[in-house]
Amino acid sequence: MLRRNLIAGGVAAAGLGAWALTRPDAALPVDPLKAATTSTAPANPSTIMDMVLGSADAPVEIVEYASFTCPHCANFHANVYPQLKADYIDTGKVRFVYREVYFDRFGLWASIIARCGGEMRFFGITELMYEKQREWTASGDPATIVNELRKLAKTAGLTDEMLDECLNDAENAQNLVGWYEANAKRDNIRSTPSFLIDGENYANMAYAEFQSVLDEKIGG
Repeated sequence: MLRRNLIAGGVAAAGLGAWALTRPDAALPVDPLKAATTSTAPANPSTIMDMVLGSADAPVEIVEYASFTCPHCANFHANVYPQLKADYIDTGKVRFVYREVYFDRFGLWASIIARCGGEMRFFGITELMYEKQREWTASGDPATIVNELRKLAKTAGLTDEMLDECLNDAENAQNLVGWYEANAKRDNIRSTPSFLIDGENYANMAYAEFQSVLDEKIGG
């Protein structure tokens, strides 16, 4: 099974590069259409909120680590996640936490935009981004990609004013990168999609394998 792999101490980040992952205090070019915004304050990952679905009292917790630009993550969200959600999350058996990984600046921008709508809209926008991933990533051109992402977000009810504010918030972007780095180091995340199931690391799996692991943990 092929997956995009993280390298030790950071990510294979074409576009994010060293400014994001080895220098948390570096300038973050949040909006490619505007000049870079320089932030000298250190990153504060504690300001970033986990996005969560399911009951807080669920007997099992799944944490997914995924990148919006990862094709295998898109495949998981198309072919495994809907059944997982119907059978386990919606029925109160699993608490599901989604955490972003940043391979590149496009994934960072997608994360910023998905979070721009708040917790209520996040998962809807996320699924839309995965569904349309090939379309919005196709050009490889930063200006085109950010415009395609904006179009997707607007179909979910976000306005240009909301998106402008979110995309130009360099402090938030810096905190997201710091949050990702801390999460990946703590949980030993080296590829996407990866999963923590009650704190135990798992690579990407077919639905039947998820079902087997979850049923054993729930039954136990």
